[in-house]
Amino acid sequence: MIVEVVGGAEERPEVRVVDTDDLSRLHLALGQVTDEEADEVLREAGLGRLQDDGIGVLDTAALRAAAEPDADVADWAERWDRMVEEARSRGWVSEDGATLQVHVEGAAGA
Repeated sequence: MIVEVVGGAEERPEVRVVDTDDLSRLHLALGQVTDEEADEVLREAGLGRLQDDGIGVLDTAALRAAAEPDADVADWAERWDRMVEEARSRGWVSEDGATLQVHVEGAAGA
């Protein structure tokens, strides 16, 4: 799963959740936007924020709510739970489970 922040209509960045069925990976991909623009649009969407260089923090419940409606695999919920537990075992989930820490990468074609 990828959370993308890319240039949108009228040069206004937009955020979207793509590859929702691939729960073997999760990262934040930034297109041709500044860190400030990416942070702003993530916060406005309620999906998260940039923490520092190369790290993003995503809201677990908001991400699930954005991704699950687009899921096409029958066992998506179980895959989601496994992904979160794997992230927890690596120390990437907040103590209360509310946020997931993810790596920031460049978006394809950016």
